[in-house]
Amino acid sequence: MDLELLNYDENDKSHRFIRKMVISAVSLVVFFLIWWNLALLLNNPAVPTPRETWDAMLYLFDKGDMVSGMTMWGHMSISLQRFIAGLLIALAVAVPMGLLLGYSNTINEFSSPTLEILRPIAPIAWAPIFLFTVGYVWGPILVVFVGIFFPMLTNTIFGVKKIEPNWVDASKTLGANKLQVFTKVMLPASVPYVMNGLRIGMGVGWMCIVASELYASFGGGVGYFISIQAQFGYWPNVFVGIVLIAILGLLTTGLSDYAYRTIVKRMGIE
Repeated sequence: MDLELLNYDENDKSHRFIRKMVISAVSLVVFFLIWWNLALLLNNPAVPTPRETWDAMLYLFDKGDMVSGMTMWGHMSISLQRFIAGLLIALAVAVPMGLLLGYSNTINEFSSPTLEILRPIAPIAWAPIFLFTVGYVWGPILVVFVGIFFPMLTNTIFGVKKIEPNWVDASKTLGANKLQVFTKVMLPASVPYVMNGLRIGMGVGWMCIVASELYASFGGGVGYFISIQAQFGYWPNVFVGIVLIAILGLLTTGLSDYAYRTIVKRMGIE
């Protein structure tokens, strides 16, 4: 074998990809070894081994759980639907509002006191209120909305504030009115910041959907599934729910990271 093939080249895209995959694989192996040995050391039913969790996962996807009568496909579908609904509402509200607050200092100053009061409140604190007032369908959706809303709003406002004044002046010189400046200059220029807020918000959103479903006494969802299984002491099933949350969160945030890098690269920001 040519030893030159083993030399790592930082500038080679394939080398960087292989290096990343190898490090990720080693990291996962170490994680599962720690988990397995910890389960054996504790010898506690509340901490099953990866093998027990895997067997439970196969059964739950095929047969479903005895409590709710749903398979994991059903629980995952419900959580994803709620998450996506909350995400879309947050996009529809936070982006226009962020653009407006970034554009108008007067409106920003008027809104800031209220926003600063609401922003430090943990989204999950609203869960009991939303569940009681709007029910077990819209309650978790609104918790996700709150979780994603503030990161997106803050980043959008910051993106508008970072726009070069020369761009606005140039567009006005070319005859653009306020609406055209808003839609043709500020909106496109703030897109990378919106995407950054989106990827931060999506991570928060997954924590919110699961935590809000833990409050629900019915309605399905991965968080609901974890809560019910824990009550009956089906700990391998609980770990199945935890693993699936990690996988779903990884997939959604990975997609948002990819979209962010693609947009930033195409706009020549990085």
